[in-house]
Amino acid sequence: MKIETWIFGATTLFFVIVTPGYWFATSANLPDGGDWTGTTALFMTMLLVGMITFYLGFHAKKMDEVRPEDDKEAEVADGAGELGFFPPYSWWPLWCALTLAFMTYGVAIGAWWLFIIGSGVGLITLSGWVFEYYRGEHAH
Repeated sequence: MKIETWIFGATTLFFVIVTPGYWFATSANLPDGGDWTGTTALFMTMLLVGMITFYLGFHAKKMDEVRPEDDKEAEVADGAGELGFFPPYSWWPLWCALTLAFMTYGVAIGAWWLFIIGSGVGLITLSGWVFEYYRGEHAH
């Protein structure tokens, strides 16, 4: 994960440089000062990429073995083996998304009763999604 840390670190540095530059570039053209929306978006992007950099760097230091991706003389066969658990198909994300859509629609048109009903249905669908691997065909 060392190369990933360097890539995200360079991106963080880019946003550290660009964010104040954007503020000063827009403050010359706007009567009220700089563009608050764009500057805030760039600042939050800088924080997000910095958080990812910290996470990857923290875990790269704790890894004992060298990954095949980090070894310059590694072969393709060195990366063979189990890669992890990948979930099969699931209908629960669809129902969660539809529930969120109804809740958002309820807020948009001012029908709070629709939002409340959607919250109840949302708890059921979210519970189904979280616990789908505890029972049924794909139980562990």
